[in-house]
Amino acid sequence: MSFRKLIVLTPAALLACAADAPYDPLEDYVEVEATTVLDAPPASPGRYAPQYAEQVERGEYLVELLGCGACHTDGALLGAPEPGLSLAGSRTGIAWSNPLGERNPGVVYPSNITSDVETGIGGWSDREIANAIRFGAGRHGTGGIRVMPWPGYARMTDDDVDAMVAYLRSIEPVRHRVPDNVEPGRRATEPFVYFGIYQSR
Repeated sequence: MSFRKLIVLTPAALLACAADAPYDPLEDYVEVEATTVLDAPPASPGRYAPQYAEQVERGEYLVELLGCGACHTDGALLGAPEPGLSLAGSRTGIAWSNPLGERNPGVVYPSNITSDVETGIGGWSDREIANAIRFGAGRHGTGGIRVMPWPGYARMTDDDVDAMVAYLRSIEPVRHRVPDNVEPGRRATEPFVYFGIYQSR
């Protein structure tokens, strides 16, 4: 014979349970539909020599194909890319540590990859830009940006990476500063989204 245990809760006990309710990780979030495909901004003929036109065109194709604008364009992560800020970085960040497990995850704000010297990659060398594409490396070699799919880009040919660098150099600079990245545990003051695949236990 089996027995079922019954638990009777008084109103006071119910209030106590409500006060101790577990953290709801989705309480602070709303669902958005990110923009995944964006046209790359046109190259400016005055920014490259005519003999590099084919290389620049190839770079534009690759930047568009790889979806660089989906992260590096302000508003795209929220489904509303801002005109004039294509590839100029995002004020909406991407969480890289799990917001479902911690209230204040680490957040990366996609950088300005136009040739603006002050807020973009205009002061970077070709090698520094290539290393950022291939290895997710920061300008000074700091490694592996967690939210960038650089492990796939690491397999690109030298010619393809060089074409992307040539194209990024050929687009007009856009002055647009993005927020600083946020370490886990600190509260982000700017909005962010999160991506991830979580396996059931």
